[in-house]
Amino acid sequence: MNIVLESTITCPECGGKSRAKMPTDACQWFYDCPHCGARLRPKPGDCCVFCSWGDVPCPPVQKQRGCC
Repeated sequence: MNIVLESTITCPECGGKSRAKMPTDACQWFYDCPHCGARLRPKPGDCCVFCSWGDVPCPPVQKQRGCC
């Protein structure tokens, strides 16, 4: 199984899209939108900003190992 290490995050505030590299050994709970400056946090029940706002979930979820 190939693990994707980059995701496109779509800001829920401004709709801006940004490519970001995902950490393989930790969750990322915050992401500052480079377009509008909004601080993104995971939705309730999601482990990280990539699982909530990215087009690819984080590596642990991709590996079906659950949350970070």
